[in-house]
Amino acid sequence: MAPTELALAATTTAASPPPPHFVLVPLVAQGHIIPMVDLARLLAARGARATVVTTPLNAARLRGVAERAARAGLPLELAELPFPPPGSGLPRDCQNADMVAENGQFLPLFFALRELAGPFDAYVRALAPRPSCIISDWCCPWAAGVASSLGIPRLFFHGPSCFFALCEILAADHGLLEVIAAAGDEERHLVPGMPVPVTVTKAAPPGLFCYPGTELLRHEAMEAMRTADGAVLNSFSGLEAEFVARYEAALGKPVWTLGPLSLSNRDESEVAGGGGRQAITAWLDGQAPGSVVYASFGTVARKHPKQLFEVGHGLEDSGAPFVWVVKESEAAAPEVGEWLAALEARVAGRGLVVRGWAPQLAVLSHRAVGGFVTHCGWNSLLEAVAHGVPVVTWPHFSDQFINERLVVDVLGVGVPVGVTAPVFILDDESEPVARGDVARAVAALMGGGEEADERRRKAKEYGEKARRAMEEGGSSYENLTRLIESFTRSEVEEH
Repeated sequence: MAPTELALAATTTAASPPPPHFVLVPLVAQGHIIPMVDLARLLAARGARATVVTTPLNAARLRGVAERAARAGLPLELAELPFPPPGSGLPRDCQNADMVAENGQFLPLFFALRELAGPFDAYVRALAPRPSCIISDWCCPWAAGVASSLGIPRLFFHGPSCFFALCEILAADHGLLEVIAAAGDEERHLVPGMPVPVTVTKAAPPGLFCYPGTELLRHEAMEAMRTADGAVLNSFSGLEAEFVARYEAALGKPVWTLGPLSLSNRDESEVAGGGGRQAITAWLDGQAPGSVVYASFGTVARKHPKQLFEVGHGLEDSGAPFVWVVKESEAAAPEVGEWLAALEARVAGRGLVVRGWAPQLAVLSHRAVGGFVTHCGWNSLLEAVAHGVPVVTWPHFSDQFINERLVVDVLGVGVPVGVTAPVFILDDESEPVARGDVARAVAALMGGGEEADERRRKAKEYGEKARRAMEEGGSSYENLTRLIESFTRSEVEEH
């Protein structure tokens, strides 16, 4: 190579910025881990380096993801922090919200997570060079102090809908959270400043940390959001453009919508693998297009046998073919096992009961599926939207009630089952949703008529917008490009 060419090559190399390194810190709950892992994989696929920081048992669950990324040449890594801390009172294996055995363990879990700040600080200080950016879950405010003390830019990942995020910040700005805390359980409050009317109650508040004993957690979470350099949302402009614009204005920081993140998951072994996938797919292959309703209620909330019986009878009475996912912990009760066997015998050929886990993305993307009975967790709702599937809404807690208002009242793609009170782990005292209400909602969703046809039309339209958002040139694709570029520029400026 000639001297001039050598000099040019050296100049070009010197000017090439190193890829930015994003450290992602999800809350230890599947509904929070899954989208942040999808984001990490997406960042790695676009040339950035990504590390997901979590606890040992959650890291073990993600080992296959990291190994597949490595085989594909993607710079995606896992980092483990020790948990639970001594003296937390938590069982050693209680490292994820789906491992919580009773309602009383949720609060100790969140307070124990605050103790991860020390190990996380030590981990980040040992990195050379320091990360370009920390992206921490909005429910992990303990990461904020670490980023601040080390001078590392930090974004917060807000897992629920932007509609919920806007409700939350407006409620906080107007002192509504304190008003709700002092009010009666069923007293209704209008969220000020929302572009559409939204009423909330103490039982179904505009925030996760709005329950007795969570005041400190709420203060820390809101402060961490206020001091962040911006927000990342699992949504897209074609779905929530007005709410994103208002949220960005209320937050006073950049907001990047990068979703639906589930559409970035093209690994067939994850999309369609496990959970008896072959048997489920074979069963769906034998059903008419758009005829099947899929029922699944997330990973955290668990139903008492009396509620399971009402769900099963309601699905049976609806007349629609169905796939129903029952958690292993729910099916373990002897009376439930016997009852499920009898139900399966009655609905043979028309109903499929899946015990444990089902490949939800593969199910929702199957041509036979035309409806989804969901707990209204944002991941599930967005997966339904991304595949053009309308929903029956059955919220359990937290953001799910406000997510329900979005899909029913604003987007027009949902039918409510009629739940008004939150449920984490259903106890004997809770009044179950009646089978008649389940059957009515499913029949309305899956039946004919102008309203049902309009829901299906809107759902399909949002599904098309979702796919376009994630394609090259789409809104979410371009937002991710700008996000990576902004931290690539930061690396160049520092050097």
